[in-house]
Amino acid sequence: MPDLSFKDFATDQEVRWCPGCGDYSILKAVQRSLAQAGAKPENTVFVSGIGCSSRLTYYIESYGFHTIHGRAPAIATGVKLANPELDVWVVTGDGDGLSIGGNHLLHALRRNVDLNILLFNNEIYGLTKGQYSPTSRVGTTSPSSPGGSVDRPVQPGPFAIGAGATFVARAVDIDQKRLPGLLNESRAHHGAAFVEILQNCIVYNKDVFDTVANRKTAADHQIHAQHGQPLLYGQDNRKGLRLNPRNLSLEGVMVNGSGAGAEDILVHDETNVALAHMLLSMEPPLPTALGVIHRRAVESFERSFWNAKSRERRQKVVNLLHRGNLVDRR
Repeated sequence: MPDLSFKDFATDQEVRWCPGCGDYSILKAVQRSLAQAGAKPENTVFVSGIGCSSRLTYYIESYGFHTIHGRAPAIATGVKLANPELDVWVVTGDGDGLSIGGNHLLHALRRNVDLNILLFNNEIYGLTKGQYSPTSRVGTTSPSSPGGSVDRPVQPGPFAIGAGATFVARAVDIDQKRLPGLLNESRAHHGAAFVEILQNCIVYNKDVFDTVANRKTAADHQIHAQHGQPLLYGQDNRKGLRLNPRNLSLEGVMVNGSGAGAEDILVHDETNVALAHMLLSMEPPLPTALGVIHRRAVESFERSFWNAKSRERRQKVVNLLHRGNLVDRR
């Protein structure tokens, strides 16, 4: 394969998002990740539902389906079953994926279909003009919640863990240094890979992730999980996470200070489901966990499906031979 750049995966379509929207950054990261991986456009399929995020299928030089609200995981499952050799991506948002599409997303994850599922989470309905979404925080004011939302929000990461996802990661839209590589880790995983991307809606929910994304505050509000490495964060990694044995919860402490020694800091184990759930559930003043939070090897759905089909075909052949007395029934 010749050297590729993100331009090789850009279409001739005019990119139509609001100026300053985080989707531009995600698009660039996706195109860069495909170029880095040497992906073939003719073997790549993007499937999206409805929403601002779902326009991404128009802007990737590949096959694509802009489908119906919430059903992208179901349609993508059909694509992958029909041709397991295709590299299939699902693009959805917090409203599309976790409201009307929550049931379809759950089953794609529990079945472990080999899909790269990107959930753009801006905690609002952007395309339909700013109604509160399943991930909107309590108190969010919007056209559909003028007095402030009283709903407890869905947490996408713990939802994915609960559904049995075998790969769960989280990233920030503007992190062009880490996001392309993270997407390639998702792509390399054999099974359902779920990536939540914190995305800024410049119009209806501006800067909702500002403390996490802003370079001035990111060090104290981001923790980048790396398998086998201590869970450290803050300026010069002076803070860390340890397990509080009294209530089995995570707590942030100063390292080698009044808080804890380096030996007390948890080491990230991406195969540990309980640890993944705790990391994905952290709320301020604890940092937001980013990177690959959970990963484990389980046979993917389409491989199991086609292995079963192969066994079924072989059995049919044997049965036909039996009827003709051409093989020993024993």
